[in-house]
Amino acid sequence: MTILRRISTRLLLGVFVLWGAATLTFLALYVTPGDTALIILGGADARPSAEALAQVRADYLLDQPFLVQYLHYFTQLLQGDLGESYRLRMPVTDAIGQQVGPTAVLAGTAAVLALVLTVAIAVLTAQRTPWLRSIISGIEVVLAATPSFIIGFGLLIVFSFTLRLVPAGGGDGLVPLILPAFTLALSLVGSLSQVLRNELEDVLEQPFILTARARGMQDTPVRIIHALRHAALPTITMSGFVVATLLGGSVIVETLFSRQGVGGLMLSSVYNKDLPVVMGIVLISAAVYVVVNLVVDILYTLVDPRVVTS
Repeated sequence: MTILRRISTRLLLGVFVLWGAATLTFLALYVTPGDTALIILGGADARPSAEALAQVRADYLLDQPFLVQYLHYFTQLLQGDLGESYRLRMPVTDAIGQQVGPTAVLAGTAAVLALVLTVAIAVLTAQRTPWLRSIISGIEVVLAATPSFIIGFGLLIVFSFTLRLVPAGGGDGLVPLILPAFTLALSLVGSLSQVLRNELEDVLEQPFILTARARGMQDTPVRIIHALRHAALPTITMSGFVVATLLGGSVIVETLFSRQGVGGLMLSSVYNKDLPVVMGIVLISAAVYVVVNLVVDILYTLVDPRVVTS
């Protein structure tokens, strides 16, 4: 299988992922209880007239069968139109664009923290004394099994409410970003560090590592320069898991720490049945997931050309 054929296959699979994500989301919102027309007009407290409700249903095709609404939406989507927010009365691209900055900063910071912590923990604990490895492994299992909102609550209780070192949430700048970023990062470290350390321990037993040590190279350079590169391949393949964790965790973390971002917009849009915004966020998130996995697949092929022939 050539690399171009491999990329083409991944792109085709990516299209099916986007279609599936959009279809499932559309169906889920369609069957969710609640009158979308009433929400568009301000909710029950606005007391809209029957004529106004009927007009909105006609304008948005809400009085049409599911298949008609579904085909209409995907026709617009194929034309590059994500639609207009029911609640915000603005194009979906503008609504998401206003919130994507804080989410990108949060996700990027969390990814860097997770990478640094993962590499540091794996390099420092691989093939070390059993008691140290057991303690670190236990912490990793707890982190991997703990939902991000519980990790966030724990960090809030210790560092905000007890020690009062950082604010509980909200605000711009570096300091209010610390706890949300660590919350997302720790959710990743528990899984990534286990994978990387196990691979490091296997690589450290290889003949070329023993040769490097026999030539007088110190333990730390051997681990970082020689072993880490070869051990990183399985961790690279988990980048899709990393992206999914960052995208999904941002909804919880941004809500928990009262931060602006796409996660908060998603939550409020689901609550208000703002279908165009929810669909737009789902599609963009799925597209990011597909692109990242495609890039990772290409990098993996470049690092280990044997993958092309498999």
